[in-house]
Amino acid sequence: MSGAEFDCEDVVEVVTDYLEGVMAPEDRRRFERHLNDCDGCLHYLEQMQAVIRLVGRPTVESVPPETMAGLLRKFRTWRG
Repeated sequence: MSGAEFDCEDVVEVVTDYLEGVMAPEDRRRFERHLNDCDGCLHYLEQMQAVIRLVGRPTVESVPPETMAGLLRKFRTWRG
């Protein structure tokens, strides 16, 4: 991410990086600053954390091959 502050769209795009702890330290600080000012994004993060607690984290192996193929097709064209 660039040095600009996060907006709500940015939060949605990188929430999994945040939850998995793979975000660069400066991005993490900007992400958390946004959460401090945005109740909607904080609520979204809390919902994501609740889902993970309830259902766990899926593994690549647990996704059926036809589902994985469909997801990969969608992701390839998502930003296209």
